Parts: sequence; C-alpha cells; structure tokens
Amino acid sequence: MNHWPLVGIALVVAGFAFRFNPLFVVAFAALVTGLLGGLDLVAVIEALGRAFNDNRYISVTWIILPVIGLLERYGLQQRARAAIESVRGATMGRLLVLYLGFRQVTAAIGMKDIGGHPQTVRPLVAPMAEAAARKTHGELSGDDAEAVKGMAAATDNVGLFFGEDIFFAIASILLIQGVFESYGYPLTPLQLSVWAIPTAIFAFVIHGARILWLDRRLGAARREVAG
Repeated sequence: MNHWPLVGIALVVAGFAFRFNPLFVVAFAALVTGLLGGLDLVAVIEALGRAFNDNRYISVTWIILPVIGLLERYGLQQRARAAIESVRGATMGRLLVLYLGFRQVTAAIGMKDIGGHPQTVRPLVAPMAEAAARKTHGELSGDDAEAVKGMAAATDNVGLFFGEDIFFAIASILLIQGVFESYGYPLTPLQLSVWAIPTAIFAFVIHGARILWLDRRLGAARREVAG
C-alpha cells in the first residue's frame, strides 16, 4: 500500500501552522497528493477541475459576499440608517417584529436563503434597528447598541429556525421523519410540517415579546437618565 499520498495531510497542517495562504496550501497539497499517488500532472489538474465543476453550485451562494462587501464600502449601512430614520413611527421593536414575521413566512414557503446574517442582518437589519432605537430613545450606550445588534441577529435565527420546519421539503423535516420511522412511527413530511405551525406561532409570540421588552427597556433607561 502506498502511504506517500498522506504527505498531503502534513502539508496542509504545516501550511496552516505557518499561516500561509489557505487557498495556496490546499491547492499545493492536493497537487502533491495526486503526484505521490501515481497520477501525472495533467491527470491531477483534470481531477481538481472535475471536482470543482461537479460541486460548482455549492459555491454560487458565496459570490454574493463580495457584492455585499462592496455595497457596505459604498455606504449601504448608512443608507439603511437614513431610510429608517425617515419613516415616521418606526421603532426598533416594530421593525424587528416585522422582520421576524417576514423571516418566518419566507422560510415556511422554502425561501430560507432570502435572509441571513451576512446578506441581510449585518448590512441592513442591524443598522436599521440601531438607527430606529437611536431615533426613539436617543444616543445608545455601547452595551445597549450591542444588545440591539444581538437582538437583530437572534431575530433572524428564530425566524428561520421555527419557520423552515413548516416547509415539508426541508432537510430537517426529512431527518425527523426518518428518526420517527426508525422507531416505528410512520409519518409523512406534511404531517410533521403541520405540527410545526403551532411551534412557529409560539416562537413568534415569545420572541416578539422579547423584542418589545428590549425596546421598552431602552426607553426606561433613557427616562432614568433624563430624570
């Protein structure tokens, strides 16, 4: 048995330990592994290209990240803050409760990737929630600002987690179905999805109350400072 291809693992470990470029380390280790495994250079490159082509759809979603980075560089967060400040009656609580409902409904119909921390929370929802809180309650302390950002992130998590199980074609529903079936409880994905609706409703009510409580707490803190 040829153990020389295992050198590729050592190269990856050494490359990361010396903080070399990860892309270069992985590509170089793959090339060395193929050569030590008895393949010629052309065959190794063909194998790498074939693997990339077969899994190219997995990487498509990452293309949006540089776009979001460019948008943030050119003022996306500032525009989001200005937009929410111009809306009369907008509060942090109302904004996040609305986003919670939006996230749950879209996840329930299978559109779970329409939101998320990198594409919506960081560039849009968190700055808008923070701006709405400042508009309503005045300047925020560092801890309060972080609490608002954390609540924005938690809202996305709760909306997605409890909304996606209503969509019967989601992987989690199929996993639950498989577990129940292995214990002798045959259930259809639709049955599981229907019973996920009450849980989603309770999650909306409970987390919505947490959002409104935070909004009220910020208002109480402002009144204490003013008093």
